[in-house]
Amino acid sequence: MSVPQTISTVTVNPSRQSGLVLACVCACTILVVGLVAAINLAVPMLAVSGLHPSSSELLWIVDAYVVVFACLVIPGGAAGDNFGRKGVLIAGLITFAAGAAISAASANVIILLLGRAITGVGAALVLPNCVGVLVHATAPERRGRALAIWGAMTGMGGLVGNIAGAALLTAGSWRTLFGAIVPIALLCALWTVVSVKRSSRSPRSLDPVGTALLVAATITLLIGIIEGPELGWGSAIVIAAFAVSVLLGAAWVFVELRVRHPLLDPRLFLIPLLSTASLGMLVLFFGSFGLFYLNASLLQYGRGYSVLQAGLAIVPMTVPMLLGARFVPDLVRRIGIPLTLSAAFLAIGIGLFGLTFAAHQPYLVYAAWLVLIGTGFALALPCLTAELTAALPAEQAGVAGGLQSATRELGSALGVAIVGTVLTESFTRHLPATLQHQDPIPRTVAEAVAAAPSQQAAIIGSFTTGAESALQVASAVTLIAGVLVVAAAFQTSRRRKISSIN
Repeated sequence: MSVPQTISTVTVNPSRQSGLVLACVCACTILVVGLVAAINLAVPMLAVSGLHPSSSELLWIVDAYVVVFACLVIPGGAAGDNFGRKGVLIAGLITFAAGAAISAASANVIILLLGRAITGVGAALVLPNCVGVLVHATAPERRGRALAIWGAMTGMGGLVGNIAGAALLTAGSWRTLFGAIVPIALLCALWTVVSVKRSSRSPRSLDPVGTALLVAATITLLIGIIEGPELGWGSAIVIAAFAVSVLLGAAWVFVELRVRHPLLDPRLFLIPLLSTASLGMLVLFFGSFGLFYLNASLLQYGRGYSVLQAGLAIVPMTVPMLLGARFVPDLVRRIGIPLTLSAAFLAIGIGLFGLTFAAHQPYLVYAAWLVLIGTGFALALPCLTAELTAALPAEQAGVAGGLQSATRELGSALGVAIVGTVLTESFTRHLPATLQHQDPIPRTVAEAVAAAPSQQAAIIGSFTTGAESALQVASAVTLIAGVLVVAAAFQTSRRRKISSIN
């Protein structure tokens, strides 16, 4: 009787353990990704709060977290490889909680931005090490499906953030949102302590020079995008920001090609599978978080929804993700990656464009377009996650996870910045003439309504028009970039076939 018992212990416990780890990393992932989306619901609250943020400050409040997240997520993955993924994951969750606490207690925009940046540091330590922990805790035969589920959670995180954020904002203020994150993050840290086992380390240089150049290049790029509408696209600051960003980006490539142990070797992007999946991730999250930034304010201003209604209104987008995640790997095996990605980008691009005509139509029409967008994400996210992971060896799981996270968060930051910039530009152009002659011109609904309360309906109409223009830009970018991704995927597939024949 002892032999069967031993066999049972060997065969059941690893599966159960990997299931606990999967649940843990999914919870951590939803937390850090959800905060990117939840803050969008608070934008109207923040606009009329005692902080009195300008339009560009509102964008920075949303993007400060995402920018730091995107820039440090690759160093975060390397830190996990170097110092141990479990320990770095726990440290990240504690840092995440500390940043949220500072944000909740902030007395001005500067302190709030500091708290958001610290929270971004924590998120950068959490997300890449989630995938590193998962890869090393899951048997090879189960790894593909586990990664598909985890990839779906990166998409679900934004939707959960909308719903949970709406509930918290309804129960209190924007400070309630940040305050509630603190105990949740600490509970996730405790869960990690209990469920995750320590994994082997792969010592890697943290490459501080390369990291600093990457951070600086990204921040200067976003300074140019975000400050353009307020300072003027021809202003010295905006032109200098773009020029410096290009120079810093070139310097980053130069340094990484010559350093002995680069944090992210640019030559990796010569791997077609890696470059294609990275671009795909960036484009997907550009569209999704551009939508999340617009959707919250558009529903509250344009349709008169409450914060809770605006959060719940995004739920139809979750349906394809919930139902389709388990079927996507089988679908990819049947029709291939290129056709799967073709369907995905087409669905997202058409869905975003369709929303531009649904602002004044019944909610069911709006929801139908959201379902189409959700279908695109359900097809693309697991596919791209698995491809990115497969492009690098298992000992570089932290770097692979960091690259996945970096492309997602950089796409999110660019989506918020570009879509928010188009919104502001179009909004100010369509304001009533009396407001367009003010100096300075109001750049938020709160500023415009405060200046001309009697013209509130016209101001909201201007905002809706601006949001429609921004959605059209997001749709066009998604479709054009999607064509490039799919073309590269077809080329990669063709090379694989030729290689297998030879």
